[in-house]
Amino acid sequence: MSKATAGPERAVSGLLSVARLLEEPRLARLYSFVLREGEVTIDEITDELEIPRTTAYSDTGTLVELSVLARDDDQKTHTYSAVPITLTATLDGDEYTVTPTLVDAFGRSPHDRDLDLLVEKYGLGKLAAALTYAVPYANGNMSERVAARELDLQYAFGVAVLQALRDVVHEMESVDPHFEDIRDAREYPPATED
Repeated sequence: MSKATAGPERAVSGLLSVARLLEEPRLARLYSFVLREGEVTIDEITDELEIPRTTAYSDTGTLVELSVLARDDDQKTHTYSAVPITLTATLDGDEYTVTPTLVDAFGRSPHDRDLDLLVEKYGLGKLAAALTYAVPYANGNMSERVAARELDLQYAFGVAVLQALRDVVHEMESVDPHFEDIRDAREYPPATED
């Protein structure tokens, strides 16, 4: 492959890989687990995530094909490690960066009632928006009242979502090498109507 085609081909392949992680919560959960742990075996995956061995092999194979997991074949027991992903999208001058923290939040949604309802009712975009408020909320720089109001969710539901995402933020802050690229809602005040 020539250098001229390598960049665009790699970029589009990366885009599709991130999109696949954000389509299938089970793959997102597995990816996030491997990223947090550093290096894992199939046995560790099946034990921690409580998934069948065949599913673990199939899903790790898929993630290796997507180039978001690396498989080390040098040992008798193969190990897997995560390749940190990042994807920055710009639409009408508005930029947003997808990092492993959003992937982790999405991967948790089937196992967390509030996150699951948020994604089901409002979509992945609302989860991404909620994460931009969860970062300052988790770090004590924004009250839950303000964050829930700005998310335009019913107050109690907004608070429940923020509390679920607080755990994501605290766990991923030291693991996600692109954590600083997550938009902080304090830096982007809501638009005012004229």
